[in-house]
Amino acid sequence: MRIRDLMTTDVLTIGPEARLKEAARRMLEAGVSGLPVTNENGDLVGIITEADFVAREADRRVTQRAGLLRLLRRDVEIPSQERLVGDVMTSEVRVVDPESDHAEAARLMLREGIKRIPVVAEGRLIGLVSRTDMLKAYVRPDVEIVDEIRGHLMKDVLWIDPRRVSIECFDGDVALDGHLETKSDASLLVELTERLDGVISVKDYLTWQIDNTKLEMVSPPTGYSRGNW
Repeated sequence: MRIRDLMTTDVLTIGPEARLKEAARRMLEAGVSGLPVTNENGDLVGIITEADFVAREADRRVTQRAGLLRLLRRDVEIPSQERLVGDVMTSEVRVVDPESDHAEAARLMLREGIKRIPVVAEGRLIGLVSRTDMLKAYVRPDVEIVDEIRGHLMKDVLWIDPRRVSIECFDGDVALDGHLETKSDASLLVELTERLDGVISVKDYLTWQIDNTKLEMVSPPTGYSRGNW
């Protein structure tokens, strides 16, 4: 499934000129641990997370560990020239393209140990994809899975008449039953169905007319030259 089909488009952002206290307030109110930072054109220029506050503000305030809640409390000392979001944000941000496959984003999250990734097209932030969004790929409607098997796999990829196969799907468990011309067609249909987003398992009841997987190349008759082919 493509990232554009999973991402959240209503993304809470903040500008690099905003004060840290404002960023902290937005994060707390929204219940998120980070905010994408965009300029006036909507281009992604960085990201600010709670870790940025902890790592870069603790030593500037009091000896105690600083956090978002402490930042908002009135009894915490505020520097005379409080730094802005652009001063502490992380500029090097891992992003994904909206046309990327969800598996690519999942590998990136796992490798980098992050929970969400900005979705960027031509430098502009257009969405955000999280680990929770990834779960959508595994809860596709059964009818959507069946339609993809019939309309895409069978007709467009394998050139198989969809009427030759009965397809049942319940909660991602697919059953294929029918009679095809070759064993390779049956094997490919099962294999490709197993790779579809949302498919949990595939039960194979397919039969075939010709076992073309056992056909062997034989030598041409004696005296039969390549030019006769």
